[in-house]
Amino acid sequence: MVKTPAEKWKDTVIGYRKKCQKIIEVSKSVRYAGVINAYGRTLAGIVRSDVKPLLKSEQIKNEFFILSTLMNLRKDSENAVGKLNFVLLEHQKVFIVIFQKGGMTFYVSIDRKEKDINSIISKIKKLI
Repeated sequence: MVKTPAEKWKDTVIGYRKKCQKIIEVSKSVRYAGVINAYGRTLAGIVRSDVKPLLKSEQIKNEFFILSTLMNLRKDSENAVGKLNFVLLEHQKVFIVIFQKGGMTFYVSIDRKEKDINSIISKIKKLI
């Protein structure tokens, strides 16, 4: 049986949700894992159950819009500087790690207390 476009899209979103769940399981330090499209819309996202979000709904919408715009604008320079490995934003309370794959942006928030951020980044890269 041939799947309709709606069914294919649903399967895609379920796949992203499963990846987010696997990212959350990488470490107890991972607070949030989400997938954002080119317009900043969240396609899938999971907050660790024992974590209180730091951003309010409107703040996160703005954050995702800014990041999606940045990721789209930098595509023009990819030929000159090479493919993006990841982006690491260091804040006082959290690390934000951003990966891009297949036109989608993976946004991962990691507790700032984490000492081995490189190991977590490496594990996440293997999952996506």
